Amino acid sequence: MILAVGTILSPQAGYVMLGLFGVLWVALGIWWGKRAKSYDGFAVAGRNVGLALGTATAVATWITSNTTMLAPQFALQLGIWGALAYSTASFGLFAFAPMSGRIRQLMPEGYTAVEFVRKRYGQIATVPFLLISLFYAITWLISMSMAGGKLLNVLSGIPYPLGMTVVVIVCVLYTLFGGMYAVIGTDFIQSLIILVGLVVVSVAVLTQVDIGDVHSKLEVQRPMLLAVFFPAALMSLFNNMLFGFGEIFHSNVWWSRAFSMREGVGPKAYALGGLLWLPVPIVAGFLGLAAPALGIGISQPDTVGPLVAATLLGSAGALLVFVVIFCSLASSIDSLLAATSDLLVNDIIEPLSPGEMSDTAKRRWAAFSIIGLGLLAWSVALPNVGTLATVLFFAGPMVGSCIWPIVGGLYSRRASPIAASLAMILGTTCGLVAYFTIGWFVSSLIGAAVSGIVFGITMWIAPDDFDFKKLSAPPPERTIPKPITTEVI
Repeated sequence: MILAVGTILSPQAGYVMLGLFGVLWVALGIWWGKRAKSYDGFAVAGRNVGLALGTATAVATWITSNTTMLAPQFALQLGIWGALAYSTASFGLFAFAPMSGRIRQLMPEGYTAVEFVRKRYGQIATVPFLLISLFYAITWLISMSMAGGKLLNVLSGIPYPLGMTVVVIVCVLYTLFGGMYAVIGTDFIQSLIILVGLVVVSVAVLTQVDIGDVHSKLEVQRPMLLAVFFPAALMSLFNNMLFGFGEIFHSNVWWSRAFSMREGVGPKAYALGGLLWLPVPIVAGFLGLAAPALGIGISQPDTVGPLVAATLLGSAGALLVFVVIFCSLASSIDSLLAATSDLLVNDIIEPLSPGEMSDTAKRRWAAFSIIGLGLLAWSVALPNVGTLATVLFFAGPMVGSCIWPIVGGLYSRRASPIAASLAMILGTTCGLVAYFTIGWFVSSLIGAAVSGIVFGITMWIAPDDFDFKKLSAPPPERTIPKPITTEVI
């Protein structure tokens, strides 16, 4: 049976849905933004986020369009192991749960992950870590922007450039107005919509598809998708797990939430978020496995999930898929815009300023940063080059190389600046070589392995004896130098 696949929704329906959700998120951003009276409120929501909002923002941010679109792609290309590989990213949330409590304890007034590296290791490690953090954040932002354009085009025929542009503009606007208050507030609503929508879609699809029939057809048509020993799939399992660790451990998206939550909330919120997120990619991955068995032609593998769901469920299913993925897109793009603007303001702009920056100046620079990041993501995503996996996993070796410097820096006094720096540089280099010579499905694995070996050996040869009290110490006061005057005698 070959199903004819076209756009499930009319362009008019797509424009209406896009307009409704765009107006809703911008209005909510403006409303929640009224609470951001200071830069502290704008950047870290007043450091008073509770368990419900904390869990919701962790779930919504981690259920990205990559979860709903890449998990089916993994299953389509790598089989059962591919869907399971993506679900291992939940281990990163579980591991970060106790780390978030440690971060909040060590840096109660902190803002960014780069700030931690600067205080813990000094400038020698700050430069590579800052470059990796910015590159990863921008890469993730670009992949989310691409996903928005692809989604609208597949479901309703809206041209990719137009759909991608509107998604980016909407997210920039409501993040610009509301900062972290708007991000976490909309995340709460988006997480509820996403989880309910995914349950409805999965139940509806299972009523339309016979799992036994899918299995028997795959055995005949594509037996490798069911193979236990599928080398590329097995490598992707560990590669994706380490990529998930690296993403969460180093990214300011997660550190900014740790700083935003009330003391003691972070460990519970991240653990609950991991539990809620764990089954999502497995459910989404089934859509990828069903595509070849149902004879659905797929021209772009990263669109297989929404295309299968919409084809099986018709217009109602397409509307639901549209809502779920649009919410997952917005919940990630806004988080990236807010967290990356914190990096730019606190770790680049403020250190380069001649004196102490006022609260108003920091808020203004945060707004400029959000707009600039949106423009950058839009311009790079516009050509629509590559799939989401190839775009995102290019940063895999970089984030994988940050795992050990972050863990060692948080828990070991012996972790030294030279160990952290060499681990990040050599891990990134070897991982990128593997990316181009072997494939994206091993690059994070190799980057993390090399980084761990280098970090351990160097820390043993040249250990440090760090005093963790330095992390909570206020920065030295900065004064504007007085102008040189010439006295007339």
